[in-house]
Amino acid sequence: MAQEFINRHTNLAMAASKTVESFTKGLGIGKDKAATLAAAFEISRRVISQQKWFSNKKITSPSEVAEIFIPLLRDEVKERFIVVCLNTANKIIKYETISIGNLNSSVVHPREVFKVAIDNNSANIILLHNHPSGNAEPSTEDIKVTKKMLEAGKVLDISVLDHLIIAGNSFKSLVEQRII
Repeated sequence: MAQEFINRHTNLAMAASKTVESFTKGLGIGKDKAATLAAAFEISRRVISQQKWFSNKKITSPSEVAEIFIPLLRDEVKERFIVVCLNTANKIIKYETISIGNLNSSVVHPREVFKVAIDNNSANIILLHNHPSGNAEPSTEDIKVTKKMLEAGKVLDISVLDHLIIAGNSFKSLVEQRII
């Protein structure tokens, strides 16, 4: 079936725009397989779209960061700590999960955060993590970790621009709250 699909659709962009019904009629496959194929094309479209958007996105506010990462973190049941690497123009180079903790904490060390930043030639970074509890208020430990990261960043000449805490569809920025 795969070879027949490739032979019939030398232009994958055209094939990606087909409906489930056209896959069932054109390839003679069942509705379930056709739906799976259509879903795979849709996922690919979304991934490519996100990658293009990320690579050209200049971060100018905490709400822009939240807009990107709330969909990724809002339904997580464990704390997930992410570092967002930025270039000198504050465009996203990469983001990476540094730690996945338990229900209410995650252990993060500056060496892990800044290794990612250094490996990606980051000028600046933004820290973010989620609170599965649904409460976006920073804990004492969140503030302590952030201050530790700020100090490490100063030594390495990599600025920590903000630390966002995401809880459901809401977020708190430690910069906006004047904590950092």
